[in-house]
Amino acid sequence: MKNTTDEENIKPVIPNPIEVDLPKAGQTIEGNIIGSGRYAVYVDLEAIGTGIIFGKEYYAAKDILRKLNSGDQIKAKIIAVDQEEGFIELSLRDAQKEGSWDSLKDSATTNETVSITIEGANKGGLLAEYQRIKGFLPLSQLSIANYPRVKDGDAAEILKHLQELVGKSLKVKIIDVSSQENKLIFSEKAVTSKEVNDLLDNYKVADIVKGKITGIADFGAFIKFPVNDEGEEQGLQAEGLIHISELDWQLIDSVSEVVKVNDIVEAKVSDISKDGRVSLSLKALKEDPWKNIETEFKKGDIVDGTVVKINQLGAFIEISPKIRGLVHLSELQNPDSLKKDNKYQFEITALDSENHRMGLKPKLS
Repeated sequence: MKNTTDEENIKPVIPNPIEVDLPKAGQTIEGNIIGSGRYAVYVDLEAIGTGIIFGKEYYAAKDILRKLNSGDQIKAKIIAVDQEEGFIELSLRDAQKEGSWDSLKDSATTNETVSITIEGANKGGLLAEYQRIKGFLPLSQLSIANYPRVKDGDAAEILKHLQELVGKSLKVKIIDVSSQENKLIFSEKAVTSKEVNDLLDNYKVADIVKGKITGIADFGAFIKFPVNDEGEEQGLQAEGLIHISELDWQLIDSVSEVVKVNDIVEAKVSDISKDGRVSLSLKALKEDPWKNIETEFKKGDIVDGTVVKINQLGAFIEISPKIRGLVHLSELQNPDSLKKDNKYQFEITALDSENHRMGLKPKLS
């Protein structure tokens, strides 16, 4: 805004307390710009008096003020009514911010989708500003496409992945907003949740899907589906979890023993929850090695086996491919008597094919 008025010609209007309610600090009012000086803008507040935007409030709002002209109507918040020269001190910035909070509440209420540009990242999520209000997009509210699938949940790797999103534009919904707490929370996941739920309506338990492994964690593998044979996405994507116990019939120590990121696999849907979580199984599509095992082994048999794992429960023994039994700690007179990768003879003490359990004890010499 150019200097449109001689500041010396603008005199404050002193309101008559008998005729009008005196203005109060914190009140938002409307008025018309009647002129500006080098570092101030004057506002006609009619019977209430004359307002002034100056000092730090002038500099804070200068980008907005540049676009305004004498005669334009504005909303401003009263900072002080006892300014020494008789003017009512105003803040355009505070009024704009208040208006932004109101607009954000409306967006949250109407479930509107908005676009934000990511400005920063920390270990908990992403930072962005919308309508001049700083907000936060938590890690848990990222979409399937942007959620970091990091092995072992390494915090440094998660942060590195999040930093790659800085500068990018994301479509989100506002899921929590409070001006009192200065809180603005975004969700990218909420934008696609309805679409994904609609997609999942096309699937049911026991369906077989083809998907791509998108990430590996200690507890299982994430799979995105549907994809074609080359791993290319087929329209809208859903994502599910293959728990480590559903990767193979045999006990495994690490998910990466069975699958790796970008592997294309077929899996069977074992559950679809109401909130859109999908559980899948790889082992359900593999032949159960315990089926009819009683025809090969029975209680009391002496078998050869290799120690594959030792933990607080005891020792896990591989009797044949994908068939493992447990020597409970209570069956070991000396816990150090069995060494990993060594082969020994054992007696079968229990056999439960339905629950895939075999109890063993070392054969006495």
